[in-house]
Amino acid sequence: MKFMFFVLPTLPATLEERKRLRPIAMHQERWDRMIQEVVECAQLAEEVGFDGFCFPEHHLHSEGVEMGSLPVLTQHVIHNTKRIKVGPIGYVLPGWNPLRLALEIAWLDQLTKGRTFVGFARGYQTRWLNQMAQKVDVSATMSDKSETDRVNREAFEEVFRFLKLAWGTEPFSFKGKYYEYPHPQEGTPWPAADWTRQYGFPGEVDELGRIQKINIVPKPYQKPHPPLFQAFSVSEATIRWCAQESIIPTVLLPQPPVVRQFAEAYQAEAEKAGRKLKLGESFGVLHCVNIAENKQKAYELAEQGILGVGFKQFFHHFGFSEAFRLPEDEARYPSGKVMLPASELTMDRFEKNKFAYFGTPSDVIREMDAVVENVHPEWFVWQSDQGFLPLDQVKRQLEIFGKEILPRYR
Repeated sequence: MKFMFFVLPTLPATLEERKRLRPIAMHQERWDRMIQEVVECAQLAEEVGFDGFCFPEHHLHSEGVEMGSLPVLTQHVIHNTKRIKVGPIGYVLPGWNPLRLALEIAWLDQLTKGRTFVGFARGYQTRWLNQMAQKVDVSATMSDKSETDRVNREAFEEVFRFLKLAWGTEPFSFKGKYYEYPHPQEGTPWPAADWTRQYGFPGEVDELGRIQKINIVPKPYQKPHPPLFQAFSVSEATIRWCAQESIIPTVLLPQPPVVRQFAEAYQAEAEKAGRKLKLGESFGVLHCVNIAENKQKAYELAEQGILGVGFKQFFHHFGFSEAFRLPEDEARYPSGKVMLPASELTMDRFEKNKFAYFGTPSDVIREMDAVVENVHPEWFVWQSDQGFLPLDQVKRQLEIFGKEILPRYR
């Protein structure tokens, strides 16, 4: 099994400080602290044996939670580490110009000599994605099968198709619903056509001196491209699409029967695409971990961390509580009709639901053994408490995990 440490990242502060200093994102010293914390977490994750370090892409959060990931942050972390691979899980494709994203990814991979990976996401936060995708008229989505959801997926897959062409070895033209290359499609006048005919890729210009195909350079350092991940999947349809495209899904839903169903679907769909995989190969899961001398202490840490603050007070607004259902919920809160209230997001629920592991290293090992027995995932992504808990507590748990837990699964 391979291990990835996931930070949002978050400006370090207590809830009281966030309220007193609102908006905390205007305080420079908190940015200084967050950037340093991210670097120290990455360095320690590398030291104890983690394979990857990752963040999501989110922006405009004046409250200081989920401060985003841009290529420059990835490069900064790589510059301050030696081995570990770093990247976003993932770039929210509908918010990117595909040509610019292809170039950003390739340059980052070149500059770091292959120490990055590429994650993809569709985007569910209207505050920033609707602003970034306004020229293509795409909105954020909660994957609810609505018209907005359909358009979001359409744009997402169009950008992905462009990236796959961009990473290829041949120049190409592309005609999608939202983007076309070259633009205009009939050809772009190019004064230096003679130069390109002599020294560029054959076929880039026609006899009239117009650009007919584009050739993305540089290509990624890793061939044909960096490893591909899909952010925190919740549907079998997405899992199957990932299998068709050789993308590693990271599954948010933690219930063992659902994870097994998704892993089997991925394996079956990959085989249809000509990839014969073992169960769990190229497949990832996401979990929270809180390690302490006993479960009660671990619960107390979690209440102050991303579970007690992030999920209960922020993420539940977006419907994430649906991922933490238990069988007995259906009578009171019918799935798809009534969302679980934040008050129901207890540490006991997170544990019963198998999303979070609490207690001593032995307690955590028992839960991880069950995951391995169920699907043997190739990737284990740890959703960390960076920015919610003091840095020394985050690092202490990471040290214990690296020393007493991680070696068991190598």
